[in-house]
Amino acid sequence: MTNILVVDDIEANREVLSRRLKGEGFEIIIAEDGLIALDRLKEHAIDLVLLDIQMPNLDGFGVLEQMKSDEKFRHIPVIIVSALDDMDSVVRCIELGADDYLTKPFNKTLLRARVGASLDRKRLHDREEEHRALVEQYNQELEMRVKEQVGEIVSAQHASILAMSKLAESKDPDTGEHLDRMREYCKVISQVLGKLDKFKDIIDKKYIETIHAASPLHDIGKVGIPDPILLKPGKLSDDEWVIMKMHPSIGAETLRTVDKKHPGNALIVMGIEIAECHHERWDGKGYPHGLSGEDIPLAARILALGDVYDALTSKRCYKDAFTHEKSAEIIAEGKGTQFDPDVVDAFLAAQDEFIRIRKEFHDPDESGTHIDGQLKTG
Repeated sequence: MTNILVVDDIEANREVLSRRLKGEGFEIIIAEDGLIALDRLKEHAIDLVLLDIQMPNLDGFGVLEQMKSDEKFRHIPVIIVSALDDMDSVVRCIELGADDYLTKPFNKTLLRARVGASLDRKRLHDREEEHRALVEQYNQELEMRVKEQVGEIVSAQHASILAMSKLAESKDPDTGEHLDRMREYCKVISQVLGKLDKFKDIIDKKYIETIHAASPLHDIGKVGIPDPILLKPGKLSDDEWVIMKMHPSIGAETLRTVDKKHPGNALIVMGIEIAECHHERWDGKGYPHGLSGEDIPLAARILALGDVYDALTSKRCYKDAFTHEKSAEIIAEGKGTQFDPDVVDAFLAAQDEFIRIRKEFHDPDESGTHIDGQLKTG
């Protein structure tokens, strides 16, 4: 049923309009002044308003202003009911948002035409709103499905990378929970650095998620190192050490092959940086390229500290596990030489988290390993 609100302070006018509109099959709601009209709008689902201008309490201008400023009512069409000598008022109402006008006395045919045209516009608007709401609902559902599918793909991707890294690590049986600890160390350091003005435009939630997922790739290049060298239980010879130092380049080139086939994956791009540069040093004395300072990718600088901390706090065939305090002291001594000073400061600020992670992801058996150069670093 179509509801039409008739607003007029003169009873005769209301009766004439009501009788003629009821004859057309409309449901009529009456208001004797502007204030009552606003109440009727709140009480009923109104499709059209026939509005007189001159009324007590609140005139037609006031009703229009309130209707058009209210999101719930602004799209309801309004036809102004006016005498022929009141055109200035009609023009003002049109400027305030009225859709049409009728002159007194009412012409039955003109009334039917004006009301029909206004209701057609209202129905068109309502269909557009329904369509817009439906499209928005579809978009939200689609977005939700896409997010779910992306989440599943990302989870599968992360699981595959971790599995691949674990497979590479399995050639070295003494690294235990190293990869899990490295993910957490990198996450913690990144979170601390991300609070600094220097890094706030670099380290965001996405960056932290990416480094957490990519960090297990740091030693994937060791799959290319011969087992007699990788698993040697003693100090490496100079020639063997040259071969061992090839694992960052092997890992990076392996991941670059993936990147060429599937370019633009942030996780693989960061994995390349980490694999290739996690043995570089802040002072330029690292390998394989001898990079220094901020020429070393930030992700690799972060991982390098976590890698050394994990080596220091792990038991090896050539040493017992150092305490956290001793390990922190060694890392602090490397500030500005082996390690990025900002990364060291972040580590020192998050020592409790490092202790927690080391305990949570402890090695079931920390006996025996080979020496990666002079110090095994994961």
